[in-house]
Amino acid sequence: MRWFSLDEALALTLPDPRYPDLLRRVLLPGPAGGWWRLGVDVFGPLSDWSHIRPGRGGAYMRPVRREPLGISQPVPCSVRGMMSAAPVRQAVILAGGQGSRLKPYTDTVPKVMIEIAGRCIIDHQLEWLAEAGVTDVVVSAGHLSDVLVSHLDSREQPVRLQSVIEDEPLGRGGGLKYAGKHLPHPDQSWYALNGDIWTRFDLGAMAAYNAERQAVATIGLARPRMPWGVVELDELGRVTDFVESPPSPYSINGGIYVFAPEILDLLPDVGDHERTTFPSLAKQRRLAGFPIEGYWRAIDTAKDIAEAAREFAAGR
Repeated sequence: MRWFSLDEALALTLPDPRYPDLLRRVLLPGPAGGWWRLGVDVFGPLSDWSHIRPGRGGAYMRPVRREPLGISQPVPCSVRGMMSAAPVRQAVILAGGQGSRLKPYTDTVPKVMIEIAGRCIIDHQLEWLAEAGVTDVVVSAGHLSDVLVSHLDSREQPVRLQSVIEDEPLGRGGGLKYAGKHLPHPDQSWYALNGDIWTRFDLGAMAAYNAERQAVATIGLARPRMPWGVVELDELGRVTDFVESPPSPYSINGGIYVFAPEILDLLPDVGDHERTTFPSLAKQRRLAGFPIEGYWRAIDTAKDIAEAAREFAAGR
């Protein structure tokens, strides 16, 4: 039985013509003479897994027992750029929040119009979505909606834009459902994001991640920096270092989503999707989590505004 080199193994990841959306699972050589299998059922911190990038794509791998290279039944594979899933071209921005923790800033403008380094949060978001290939965006407005709509109408936008206004508060889940019904292509996937998120990462990778797992929804998972410094100890309890504001060891809901079309039938008419729709999908294993690899910050307080502006100036 022959062993294969890494290049030879990668060549065998071509799609099976009977299954154009799938790749065959193959074993790949890893460090220290181990052999590795390409797969999608990988969870846990990125540092726990071997990571390769054939071409422009990427693949997460996990160790398996040593055995000659073999090909099993076709399975979805996390090599980006090799899937035939349609790109996501539409999005919803939730922009109706009161922003009570950001007063007095939000006394005269909605939260999404707070400026970071001279730019409104929503202008940054629209530009980011356009760069990711989005062509149509629905903005769900509420608090000071007239100010927001006037701002959006006053400038040329990088996407086709529609604003919808809730007659009464619907909650985040209800707001998503109401705005989602106004998307131009209800039979296609869409992005959604909270209007207070200042971020940059590869949205296309998140959409591919959702498609590969055949999930109804994928949550962007962030690891915000802790507000405190931490003390590191060795195995004998002696202090070895002080680390200022390290990333949290826990992932949180980053307020950015990819939704399959059927999500509209599952979102509540009124209420919070995190308390209704998401727990139900999780029990059915139809909800995925995508670790955000890039900059992320929620703008919740005046301190967040100052820190985001400083980080923006530093090019983070």
